[in-house]
Amino acid sequence: MVTCWAFLVIEALLLAEINVHLRRKKGKDAGDGGGGGHLEVISLKSMAQETLGEWGGNLAAGAYLFLSYTSMVAYTSKSGEVLSRLIAGVPEPVSGGAFTAALALLIAAGGTGVTDKVNQLLTFVMIGLLLTIEVSAVASGAGLTTPANTNWEQVPATLPVIIFTLVFHDIAPVICAYLGGDLVRIRLSILVGSIVPLLSLLVWDDIALSVSTDLNGFDIMDMLKTEWSYTVVETFSLLAVGTSLIGTLLGASQFFIEQMANLVSSSAQGHEEEEGSRHRGGRAVDDNAMLSYIAAGAVVAPTVLIAATVPNSFSIATDIAGGYCMTILYGVLPPLMAWAITTSRMSDSRAGSVEAESSVGGGANVDLTSAKPVLVGMGVFSVLMVFEQMSQDLVSFQSYLLAWTG
Repeated sequence: MVTCWAFLVIEALLLAEINVHLRRKKGKDAGDGGGGGHLEVISLKSMAQETLGEWGGNLAAGAYLFLSYTSMVAYTSKSGEVLSRLIAGVPEPVSGGAFTAALALLIAAGGTGVTDKVNQLLTFVMIGLLLTIEVSAVASGAGLTTPANTNWEQVPATLPVIIFTLVFHDIAPVICAYLGGDLVRIRLSILVGSIVPLLSLLVWDDIALSVSTDLNGFDIMDMLKTEWSYTVVETFSLLAVGTSLIGTLLGASQFFIEQMANLVSSSAQGHEEEEGSRHRGGRAVDDNAMLSYIAAGAVVAPTVLIAATVPNSFSIATDIAGGYCMTILYGVLPPLMAWAITTSRMSDSRAGSVEAESSVGGGANVDLTSAKPVLVGMGVFSVLMVFEQMSQDLVSFQSYLLAWTG
């Protein structure tokens, strides 16, 4: 888990470096980040298209959309499962759909600023509940021990779930825009924001492994769901899903907003030139609000439908998202984009052009040229994970065929 975390942090820092580089190149204003208004987000598709060309943009868009929907299906399915236990008599598809729609409405109506404040509050409550659960479990004799039996051969099968649990890269472009391209603050946000869930998950896994060893596979959730702690555990589960859902919803909504804005930009510009400047500000606000609601609907509607109609949606979606989509999008593509930028800079240098770029966050750009060995290593590691997942799926498919044919 620590290895996966370190890999993902390096990839996230690389994504931030690329995003900020493109923001400066496009002259994005860094003065009003964090204001809660309309953000000028450079999406992963635009990043790939700017650095790798049309094929890179299409690959990133396809992988990102597939990842966003599979992640949303997983979160919607799990939230419905938790809520149906907390609220008796409410079917899982109904509760999960209502929960997802409520968060989408929050993002569309409240904007990034309000969503950020709500998410911070939910995160603090979630961490408090997690600490309560973990302290209670340790006090009951769980955790702080080394399992007697280790099964390292099972590690490859867990990689998609670990990646899915720790990944946060879909929100990286929004963070870069929200913090105004300030690299120092962005890096601090990535490091601190990723260490907190890592430490929490390590403690949780220590408790789970010790309980499994001592009680012959007894479920940790069953141990913790006593009469006094049942609501605490379920509320924590719902908040964990909800905070993840908010991040994915926000990133996907901003992606759709950017694509729709690009489609209508030329015609809108023509209309604005004909109209007086007196109407431009109000119209821009109305257009942004409308795009926010349309984007939220485009994300939520297919998600709720799939989660309601596909059995075992959570497990299927996590395997697909963690094993393929996340690994390709946040593992393979960032080193390729950074390599393309490095090659472009070297070509410009040989051609005699001089580009003086000053960092918004204090002038600390990563020297991607000297980091080429790291880029190669990250790319190879990502490709190996994809092939490992493919081999596991092929074995599972063969076993299914053998069972089906008798």
